[in-house]
Amino acid sequence: MKTTIATRVPAGSFFDLGRKGQDLIRLREEGADSALPFALMERIVKSGTPYAEHARSLRSDKVSVAGVSFDWFDAELPGEIADEINLADYEIIEHTDERREALTRALDRLSLVHPEGFARMREFVRGLLWVGLKPGVRTSSLTSSSDPALPYVIVFSEKARHHIPPNTVSEQPSSLFLAENLLHEGTHQSISFHILQNQVFADGYSSQTSPKIEIAWRAAQGVARNQFWEIDRAFHATCVYNQLLRFRQTELNRDDLTSDERASFRSAYNEGLPAVRYLMRELELLRQHFSPHGAELLVDLRHQTDQL
Repeated sequence: MKTTIATRVPAGSFFDLGRKGQDLIRLREEGADSALPFALMERIVKSGTPYAEHARSLRSDKVSVAGVSFDWFDAELPGEIADEINLADYEIIEHTDERREALTRALDRLSLVHPEGFARMREFVRGLLWVGLKPGVRTSSLTSSSDPALPYVIVFSEKARHHIPPNTVSEQPSSLFLAENLLHEGTHQSISFHILQNQVFADGYSSQTSPKIEIAWRAAQGVARNQFWEIDRAFHATCVYNQLLRFRQTELNRDDLTSDERASFRSAYNEGLPAVRYLMRELELLRQHFSPHGAELLVDLRHQTDQL
């Protein structure tokens, strides 16, 4: 993608973790590099909470693939951070050899088979939170998530090895499903970076007052927020669908998938293609809510969608 999704973090920009900033310099000098994304969180949220200091209690194991290292966080997730990114019902799960292998295999798949996707992960992801529901919490677990308030960090659960959102579920775990979910969240992060650094939407646009786009395929979930999406949420989804449908195309053209993986990716592709076409059309009908730059992005996004 040339313009719709950022592919690089501009040097010296707000998101450049290596830039000269008193708080960033201090963390780097103290060897607390894994807390750098949480320093950016302090600037974005502006709540006065020292998220970077709370993040120091997190240990991290390095997961290295193709010369790139990611911080796989361990220890207890600080409540101040969990509350801000809607993870109060979750805890970081135990690191095991099996989970490390699954995570490494997923990242390795991206690096070998989906180099553009891995480049996006390398650029926009530093921290990995593998979580599970706390004991006694009775609710459906997330598959994967990311929050614009916390750049560079993505969240996923065991469910990410079985589930291709929204509706494809396999009894057998697969590192390929985990790879897609990692790419899913890394792509969301890159979109968030672009939106925060560029004016994509028209002056005065607000998620709170945005026209809503009906999402018929989410009606069964029974949650109003999932059945009607704001323009910015639909824009995110359309960009992500374009990436993931290409991921699925590539996997379906390979001969090393199990029959279950192939059936799952085929089902997810067949479901995702009409969804992205529908979202693309709805966004074009609402183009007046985009800035001139955003309108250019829509043109580029239409070109990409037509190529699927």
